[in-house]
Amino acid sequence: MCVLLLAFSGVAQGLTATDLAVIINLSDPLSAAIGSYYVDVRHIPAANVLRVRFDPNRDDLPEAQFAAVRKALEPQIRPGVQGIALTWARPYRVGCMSITSAFAFGFERSFCASGCNLTRLNPYYDSPVTRPYDQLHIRPTMAIAAVDFEQAKALINRAVQADQLFPRGTAYFVSTDDRARNVRSPEYPLAARVINKRIGVEIVHGAAIRDRPDVLFYFTGSMAVPDLATNRFVPGAIADHLTSFGGMLTDSSQMSSLRWLEAGAAGSYGTVVEPCAFPAKFPDVRVVTTRYLTGETLLEAYWKSVLMPGQGVFVGDPLTAPFRP
Repeated sequence: MCVLLLAFSGVAQGLTATDLAVIINLSDPLSAAIGSYYVDVRHIPAANVLRVRFDPNRDDLPEAQFAAVRKALEPQIRPGVQGIALTWARPYRVGCMSITSAFAFGFERSFCASGCNLTRLNPYYDSPVTRPYDQLHIRPTMAIAAVDFEQAKALINRAVQADQLFPRGTAYFVSTDDRARNVRSPEYPLAARVINKRIGVEIVHGAAIRDRPDVLFYFTGSMAVPDLATNRFVPGAIADHLTSFGGMLTDSSQMSSLRWLEAGAAGSYGTVVEPCAFPAKFPDVRVVTTRYLTGETLLEAYWKSVLMPGQGVFVGDPLTAPFRP
């Protein structure tokens, strides 16, 4: 009962377009196109649009170059800005950190892991914080990532369509036979109890779901997820698969997190370097679902759900807010 009261007793205020900085890489025509479209559709203030130049044809932005880029950007970011949207899929990491965590925290090796080790904790995790930069001096970051402009445009349009829609849908928590990647399954029953008064919930035992018309949340543990194209994701859906390299967006030996966005989800998450199977390095399904359902944006709900986000990249439209009144 206490968890239910915490989860649904109030309505989150949520971040808005004026709280978000959008960073465009002018050396990347796709980034420029995505950024221009997003700024227009989401009505991002001109003062919040920042432009940089670096090589887009690599997966890893070198630490020294990232430091120079971030140093040049910092004076340009208005004090009121609380979060950041990147407009590219490459590069997706900075050394041993994801690029979204590097922009959020600055490059810091305590957020990395060499081998199977835990990392520095996220102070934003499951917190009541509403102004992350003002209160914690971090700017949670998400990449509006795609391999072509049409995919990015479709993602953004779906996210805008979802806003304040209060879509009807079902949360699918899939428990697979992949023992190494199914480590979140013990979280599923509590998450289901917390949210089943608001939406439908199914805990599914098997490799995947198929032919479902109402996917709002889809969480699983697997190297790759079959039958994605048979399902319909409702506007604003969140989905991810716990595996080692889902965050290697453009060259993964496993399924890239971008496949979720291409299938219709508004947001996803994956790790960019080997995290080992620590559940704390992946979204806590109870936290992300309850916070999203109480009106927080995708950026807030997803970032608050990962206790150790240093190795993970967040992708999607950060301002998606289907449950904000």
